Amino acid sequence: MTTTAKLSDTRYSATRINALGEKISTVGLYALKASTITVLGWIGAMKFTAYEAGAIEGLVASSPLTSWLYKVTSVQGASNFIGTTEIAVAALIVLGFKFPKAALLGALGAIGTFFVTASLLFTAPVTEASLGGFPALSVVPGQFLLKDLVLLAAAIFLAGQALQGTAKS
Repeated sequence: MTTTAKLSDTRYSATRINALGEKISTVGLYALKASTITVLGWIGAMKFTAYEAGAIEGLVASSPLTSWLYKVTSVQGASNFIGTTEIAVAALIVLGFKFPKAALLGALGAIGTFFVTASLLFTAPVTEASLGGFPALSVVPGQFLLKDLVLLAAAIFLAGQALQGTAKS
């Protein structure tokens, strides 16, 4: 095989690998949108139950970003407000499949949502004292909140994608 043929085969393989990478990235983007919608919608809907309102009370009360809610409404009212916000953000991301500006608003809402929940890692009691404290995280709320760092990164990525989508429309 000549050097030219080897280079040609390499370029062909690189082109095919690149095309496969683009297809996988597209599937990944849709999976990221669907999973973000599912998380926000499902957890948002749970906020309307007394069980969930009670479960988040300590977290909400511990944060300077959210504790004010209990000054203006009840535990259930605050939970309902948070749930409504999460469901609205999920709906905007869904609408974003058709309307790029809605996708951007939804992604920005998701950034805000996951920024607030990730910030709870610094305001709520998240370490496990029986294991010596930091860096040992309690299962709840520590490990439960840790996932919000990934969700925040996903929301930032979706915002970038949404910005690109609005530029094309």
